[in-house]
Amino acid sequence: MPRPAPIFNTCTLALALFAAPAFATDYVQAPGSGLAFAGKYQGEVFTGKFPGFATKMTFDPQQLATAKLEVTIPITTASTGNPDYDGEMRGASFFASAKFPQATYVATRFRALGGGRYAADGTLSLHGISRPVTLEFTWTPGAKPLLVGTASVKRLDFGVGAGDWADTKLIPDAIAISTKVVLQPVK
Repeated sequence: MPRPAPIFNTCTLALALFAAPAFATDYVQAPGSGLAFAGKYQGEVFTGKFPGFATKMTFDPQQLATAKLEVTIPITTASTGNPDYDGEMRGASFFASAKFPQATYVATRFRALGGGRYAADGTLSLHGISRPVTLEFTWTPGAKPLLVGTASVKRLDFGVGAGDWADTKLIPDAIAISTKVVLQPVK
């Protein structure tokens, strides 16, 4: 005569299913996103953008240990809207975009800052140099989550602005970065 299945096996299985960790969602960038920079030249504010940047992210605010952010930035498309600035900026004295056509930012360490704010501690690779950069951001969940963030990058740490352009009286060392990334789940 067959034995009935022990109750503890069924309960153990049910508990294991409920206790199984949820996984963070994988996202890709959706239309409506932007990546911008701002600084000053001889006291005048300039702004620019990086059209064509691409973002991949794994994120769940409850599981920051599994979060990851990867951004690919095409330096050859950097634009201020001023042809004189753009030519100089993409040239050898600044981005040297012919030699270094793209930058990357990769973050695998995330921290909760409170109030719906987070920090992504990552590495920016730009102009052949890699340095730590922290992106502080807010996260708005939903069908298409929204990441809105800011960072400060010291251009001279990356060798951007050589020769006479290294003078921080002409262009300060710190360049402000801002981003708004609309995300959608990977299908």
